Amino acid sequence: MLQLLTPERWSEYELIDTGGFEKLERFGPYVLSRPEPQAIWNKSLSESEWEQRSHAIFKRDKGSQEKGQWISRSGMKEKWFVPYRQHPLDLTFKLSLSSFKHVGIFPEQGANWSYIHEKVTALAQTTPERPRLLNLFAYTGGASLAARQAGAEVTHVDAVRQVITWSRENMEASGLDNIRWVVEDAAKFVRREVRRGNTYHGLILDPPAYGRGPEGEKWQIEEHLGALLDDCASLLDPQNYFLIINLYSLGFSALILDNLMQSCFGVRPQTEWGELYLPDSFGKRLPLGVFYRFSSI
Repeated sequence: MLQLLTPERWSEYELIDTGGFEKLERFGPYVLSRPEPQAIWNKSLSESEWEQRSHAIFKRDKGSQEKGQWISRSGMKEKWFVPYRQHPLDLTFKLSLSSFKHVGIFPEQGANWSYIHEKVTALAQTTPERPRLLNLFAYTGGASLAARQAGAEVTHVDAVRQVITWSRENMEASGLDNIRWVVEDAAKFVRREVRRGNTYHGLILDPPAYGRGPEGEKWQIEEHLGALLDDCASLLDPQNYFLIINLYSLGFSALILDNLMQSCFGVRPQTEWGELYLPDSFGKRLPLGVFYRFSSI
């Protein structure tokens, strides 16, 4: 059944307003205004209120859908740290104003971080070894940190070395250690793990719509996701496992993802799928991708 999933309220984050293809958010002490292609409705606050509240505003480069620059007020830091305290999770994230409008964290993923911690904790009670988790397209590592804090043996894979460095900073700021970092194309890494006969108790995937690996490997989600998932099916421990996949591509609905996952993994126990969203302070619900997850425990 289609579900709408949103995380519990986090004191360091607030989605203040959405609309006009933009969103106004607070991360710790700073309020940011940046593009949001799905916010096609009207803003609740006036343009002048948005401008007055914003410590930094992202402006796209001419002709670009993603890249741009931040226009910041005096005193706005280029990087800062915020705590994430949602029992039992106790993490710290470095945030920074990137040229691709991202700041290093996707708050809607808090719902999945809690799920990851819960499942790793349960697996630790049922497996004779420490639960092994593989995080693909892992970005700055929120999921990796949640799994590591719960006691998992974590392999974190991303194609961008600078992002791996950022993830390591988050690990250290959170008082954690011993995450295995891999700078590689995700599909290539998975194929090699299948050949080696390795398995994992937990799989997490956050594939982008398109991208490039460190050696120029092309990733196009419509062309390559099915084959990657087929390989991932061979990586899951046959008895004790969980899996989460998130998709942010506007071309993929939750129904498409449901069909794709069943074709690659069959019918699995405790399956949940639907849309992730965040509510703004005026009650408008901003969709932020689709998810699918299942678990043997």
